[in-house]
Formats: sequence, C-alpha cells, structure tokens
Amino acid sequence: MRVIAGSHRGRHLRAVPDAVTRPTSDRVREAVFDILGSLVDMEGWSVVDLFAGSGAMGIEALSRGAASAVFVDDSPEALRVVRDNLDALGMADRAQVVRLDVLRFLERPQRFDLALCDPPYAFASWAALLGRLDSPLAVLETRDPPEVPGTWESLKTKRYGGTLVTVVRPLGPHQKGTR
Repeated sequence: MRVIAGSHRGRHLRAVPDAVTRPTSDRVREAVFDILGSLVDMEGWSVVDLFAGSGAMGIEALSRGAASAVFVDDSPEALRVVRDNLDALGMADRAQVVRLDVLRFLERPQRFDLALCDPPYAFASWAALLGRLDSPLAVLETRDPPEVPGTWESLKTKRYGGTLVTVVRPLGPHQKGTR
C-alpha cells in the first residue's frame, strides 16, 4: 500500500497483519479520491476515518490537504498500525486515534466535513451509523449496496471489483462546498 497523491505521494504504508482487516486497495482509494475531487475541495477539512484499519483512507485525505483526521477502530493492532503510519509520515500532529466501537464513538456530538466508512463487509447497521453521523459528505465502502436511510441521498455509486463505493450526503441544503 502507498499514498496515491498529494504531499506524501508514493510513500509506503503498513497494513494490519490479520485476516480480519480488509485494506482498501490503491486502485479503489485512488478512485474514491478522484470522485471526491470532482465534488469538493478538501483543503482544510476535518475528516473521520471510521473502521480505520491501517488508516490509509484518512492518511490519503491528509496528504491531499485535509487539516485533520480522526481515526476510529476498536482493534488495538489496527490502531498501532495507524499510529506507526502517521509517525512514519510525520502526520501525527494532525491526527487523533480513537479506540472505540464506531457506533459508540458517533454517540458523542461532533461534526466532520467528510466521513470515510469502510466497515467489514458483514456490517449491517448503516441506518444507525448515518443516523448518528454529522457530516455533509460520506463515502461508504461495501460489497453489496448499503441500506441508506431516506434522510441521505446517493451522489455517486461505482463498483471496483468486489468493492462498491457509494458517496452520500444528508438531504437538505447543500453543505460545505459540494458541487
């Protein structure tokens, strides 16, 4: 794995050494950020990387101009890898690493400009997650189409091999620079 673009382009990232964590491939990460680039300018944004794994998605956002990122996962090993990757890239000062179940983390009121959501494919609590998420834009990575509640709208859906990428935003006024 490597950082695809931005200030840390080409730098290598460690992966989580277990069979449970499914890292987002370089190809899918590049496609996700190409989609986001057509919708928004992330410069200065706050990002949350839910189900962070190695942290590759949040690190990519930081490399492309996001001001800060919060990495949330309940795996101690995954968070060790996130910290190692952030330290190796000199990004630790722009990041917060949180060990907590994602749904419990989202119980705390907090707003992010972008949410990156790459749960295990068996995850089925999209309504609960999106119901608690305060963000004008979210990227959902799944195997099958996620059940997006009626309070959110899909902006773009694209399949890359076994991964389905869905970009959603809450219904209502367009927020935070989405085109």
